[in-house]
Amino acid sequence: MSNEPGLIIVYTGEGKGKTTAAMGAALRVAGYDKKVCIIQFVKVWFTGELKGFESLPNVEFIQAGKGFYKIMNDRQAPEEHKKAANAALELATEKIMSNKYDLVVLDEIVGTVVGDLLPAEPVMELLKKKPERVDVILTGRHADKVSGLIELADTVTEMKKIKHPYDDGILAKEGIDF
Repeated sequence: MSNEPGLIIVYTGEGKGKTTAAMGAALRVAGYDKKVCIIQFVKVWFTGELKGFESLPNVEFIQAGKGFYKIMNDRQAPEEHKKAANAALELATEKIMSNKYDLVVLDEIVGTVVGDLLPAEPVMELLKKKPERVDVILTGRHADKVSGLIELADTVTEMKKIKHPYDDGILAKEGIDF
């Protein structure tokens, strides 16, 4: 375990690559034999990263959401999404505060806050009280709408789409997009 101060890192923006950047950082941390916990706040389907991380003994990968909220034929009641988001935040709090992990990734947590599935305050409080050595990565669009997040973070990267095959009707590609 490192004694260096932990960082708060945010990957945001309208472009692709937020989760991919977070997974790359998680893989890098795991490569140094450090402990990683990844909690996905939205995804509940098979993804390449889920399969890719399962063989690494120092990575815990948890899908805790109910799928996309209000899009892509969502049939879940809003209460179910909120319940899942709150349970995921409780789990994230437990994992971060345990001080057992070097890195905790909160994939799509920003979207759960912006989409009103979680209030911003408990997320911000968790970040402020996290153990000093724990790195936390948050992903999701519109981080600028979460009051104080950008100011609190040590690193904020905005993904900006220049061009994407989706613009030409090509949907997400296995292995590249999921």
